[in-house]
Amino acid sequence: MADSIIVPLDVPQECRTEYKENYLKISKGSGRLMLFAGDQKAEHLNDDFFGPGIDSQDNDPEHLFRIAAAANIGVFAAQLGLMARYGMDYSNVPYLVKLNSKTNLVKTNQAEPYSPQWIDISQVVNFKESSGLSILGVGYTIYLGSEHEGEMLAQAAQLVYQAHRNGLVTVLWIYPRGKAVKDEKDPHLIAGAAGVAATLGSDFVKVNYPQKAGADSALIFREAVLAAGRTRVVCAGGESTDARVFLQRLHDQIHVSGATGNATGRNIHQRPLAEAVRLCNAIYAITVENAGVDQAYKIYQGD
Repeated sequence: MADSIIVPLDVPQECRTEYKENYLKISKGSGRLMLFAGDQKAEHLNDDFFGPGIDSQDNDPEHLFRIAAAANIGVFAAQLGLMARYGMDYSNVPYLVKLNSKTNLVKTNQAEPYSPQWIDISQVVNFKESSGLSILGVGYTIYLGSEHEGEMLAQAAQLVYQAHRNGLVTVLWIYPRGKAVKDEKDPHLIAGAAGVAATLGSDFVKVNYPQKAGADSALIFREAVLAAGRTRVVCAGGESTDARVFLQRLHDQIHVSGATGNATGRNIHQRPLAEAVRLCNAIYAITVENAGVDQAYKIYQGD
């Protein structure tokens, strides 16, 4: 697998080995990404962590770390502050630092979405060295179509470049959103977002699964995978749903659409610890180990 990794030219010669090692670790040697998303504490406030249908354990931020430590994952994405508060007890977890976030309080009809960068790459590198944590990469969200997209694109371009200069893997969350966007799930628009990630040089891009009346989402998602080129496409997990339905959709995204993984948060962490770990392991089995849906579902059931 190491020999097949295409190292971007913005990775300097002295960091190529570290980049390859981080890429192998984050994809578990498969080239696919199983990203456990834990950044919603800021993004969705407490809406995703407390309420009907959500296990009571989920209101404690440490629930995220307990899952990440016990389950099979490629990487756990969260803000640096959470890692600083809990990382000393979960040093075995592979981490990805989310560099920007915003809350969901300000709606699009009030103001165009904008999520500026919280910290820079040099601070991430310093934290990695001082904490001893296994930080493999960084992530950043862009709201394409917002009046502020120019600022976010510029920040993303800089962070991808600087991350690669330090041997780190990059994941961009790109969501078309704003008054100019009529349909956030439009397959052609999502494909455009994936193409933007390619122009920014990102290793992975996380996008929403497209929807179009009368169309098979798995088939129309192929446009985004092709548009991304050598940037690998992973799909957002979305709201909590039936486990088997979720696993089938994931399998279709990989084997029909050609996606290379998933980024899942709510579908995992809103469940009790033991169930969340089993679902993580099932998702990992499909994503990394190429398991079928029936086999993965048995893992989820504990068989």
